[in-house]
This record gives sequence, C-alpha cells and structure tokens, in this order.
Amino acid sequence: KLQFLYLIARSRALHYPFCTMGDELLSIKYERGSLELLDQRQLPMTTHYDEVKKAECAWHAIKDMRVRGAPAIAISAALGLAVEVHHQHKGGEFKDVAHVAAHLTERLTYLSTSRPTAVNLHNCTRDLKQLVEAELKREGQTIEGVVEAYIAAAEKMLADDTADNAAISEHGSAHILAHCRNGTDKVNMITICNTGALATTRYGTALGVIRFLHKKDGLERVYPLETRPYNQGSRLTAYECAAEKIPATLIVDSAKSYLMSTTKVAACVVGADRVCINGDTANKIGTFDLAVAAKHQGVKFYVAAPVTTIDQSLADGSGIPVEIRGHEEITQCPRTKQRVVVDSEHLDVWNPSFDVTPAELITGGIITELGVIEPKDGKFDVMAFLREHKRA
Repeated sequence: KLQFLYLIARSRALHYPFCTMGDELLSIKYERGSLELLDQRQLPMTTHYDEVKKAECAWHAIKDMRVRGAPAIAISAALGLAVEVHHQHKGGEFKDVAHVAAHLTERLTYLSTSRPTAVNLHNCTRDLKQLVEAELKREGQTIEGVVEAYIAAAEKMLADDTADNAAISEHGSAHILAHCRNGTDKVNMITICNTGALATTRYGTALGVIRFLHKKDGLERVYPLETRPYNQGSRLTAYECAAEKIPATLIVDSAKSYLMSTTKVAACVVGADRVCINGDTANKIGTFDLAVAAKHQGVKFYVAAPVTTIDQSLADGSGIPVEIRGHEEITQCPRTKQRVVVDSEHLDVWNPSFDVTPAELITGGIITELGVIEPKDGKFDVMAFLREHKRA
C-alpha cells in the first residue's frame, strides 16, 4: 500500500516540470514497520539517522529538535506511532478493538505535547484520533482493521506532503516571477530558518519555492539568514543549497536590513508553524524582524505553508502558544556544551523559539498547495479561500 501511495504522490509531483524523485536529502526514511529520522542537530558535519521504534522515540526526536519543521514534525509523530502499533499487533499485545483504540488515542495525545507551536502536529493528532474513533464504531471491526486503518492514514500523510510541497513550490515561484521581477530576468531572495527537504518529506515549502526559481533559471541568488540560536539557516539551508548548487550567500540575522538597502532584493519567503484565519503567522524567531525590514524597504514578503498549517480555530495571532526553550541554547556552545556567557544571578535569559508576524506585513501573499492567498487592502480572507477549495 505504501508503494501505491508513493506512486500517487510521484504522479502528482511530476505534474510540475522541475520535480525529481532522486537522491536529494531526506529527513524521514520509512517503510512499513521501520522509521529512521535524520538527526539534524549533527548536520552538516555528520549524517546520522536515529531508529524510531516507539512513540517515545518520536516524542524525544521532536522535543530535542533532532527532527524539525512543522510538516516533518507531524509526519514523524504519526509514523512513529504507526511503527509501534505495527509491532505490537504482530506481537499480539492488543486484547480487543477497544484496547487498541484506547492505546492509539492515548499515544496521540502524548505525541501532541512534544512541541506546542506547530499546528500541523495538533491537526495531525486530532485527525488521527477522529479516524480511530470512527474505526472503533465500525460494525464488525477487528483489531487488525483498526491498526491497518491507522497505519494507512499515517502513510497517506507522508505521501501527500510530497505532492503538496511540489504544488507550493510551483505556485510560489510562478507568483514571484510574475509579480516581483521589477524589470530583471532573475530575482534575489531572502529566507530564514530551514524550510527545505530537511523540514518536510521532500522539496520544502519556502525553500521549495527557491528551488523551483532556480530550476526555472529565475533565481540570481538566495540570502539565507543564519537563524540564531540553533543556526538552522547556516547549518541546514546553506547545506541544502550547496548540495543542489543553488547560488547562496549566508548572512547573519542582523545584516538583513543593510542587505535590502544595498542590494536589489525581489522578495522574502519564509515558512510557517501556524497561520491564523486573519493571516497572522507564527514562524521561527526573527521572522517578524525580517517582515518589518522588508516592509520598510518595499520588498514583498511571502509565507509558504500547506493548508494543514492554517489553524481555523484562531482568529488572530494573539492565541498562538509560543514555545519558550531552555537558556542553554543561548548560553552554551552547541557542540562542546561549554558555557560561553557569564553565569550570574543577575542575568536572566529569554529564548522564544517563535514569533508572530502580523498579517499586514505579509505583503506578497500566503503560498499554499491550492494557490496563493493574496492580501486585499492589506487584509487576508483565509476562510473564503478555504471555502472556495472545500477545505473549510
């Protein structure tokens, strides 16, 4: 069944002329009963995959940021539990249908606590709980039937993400080339964090847009921000660009305004961990700063994310839970763990992992697999877009 789903995703992705299913970087390696997650903390020096056999392994991989990126987080959680129940069922550990359903529901609740801000994880665990509940009510249902239904749904999420990323990349690259060239053949772009193949199943969201610009010979250069304190831009985005020969110049986070004042930048494109129905967007810390700078310099600002990242329950960004991470990410060297900041009772550390960019700063649009949601008079009607595409 996974091979069938993979072929569906491949056929959908290959609708776009610049997609390949070759040997590009993979953050997730999966076949039924087996899951390996790339430990992204060790990149670019070491490429190491962690074997995931239980939901606890997936939870810690997400919490410890060995796997990161909103789509990859959700899919890793779903597949981690799929591997667990696959082996539990083979070992005869479930007594009856109610037992397996209760186990799946409890484990999905547990997995949803690993990281709070990325709505993809919340939506994924919610949808899978609803599936389990429906399967439990099915007349004549068996233990095998519930397990198979859950695993198939998790595998479909993996396959769908590949095709969705291809569509996002195509819609975004076409929109930027149509609206942001400003009389030039090629465009300069800025991005933050890592939103490529390492943050998804393939291609990426914001970095997928940049990939497609490059494949269309429409990219002059991308400027990734290093993205403190975890350096996803310098460790991961620069790594992906180098691997695919995408012209890139790495800059420190605080150089973005000066770059836009001295270089003809066409647009900024970023990913998202949660998008509200008014367009307010949570993303990696520093995104808000980048949007403010882009607005001041007259540079278009885009968000690229699948529809699963839209939180239809939140009217605006004031309700987004923002994860506050440990002080050691700022005070310690990430490799040696040696403290590099003075240790004093008078010094505190605040380390929000995300910020919330107001919708009025997203001047280019919100790029989804269904098309680009464009602002009208500085405002977004996200629900109208979702209703139009029967996703509300």
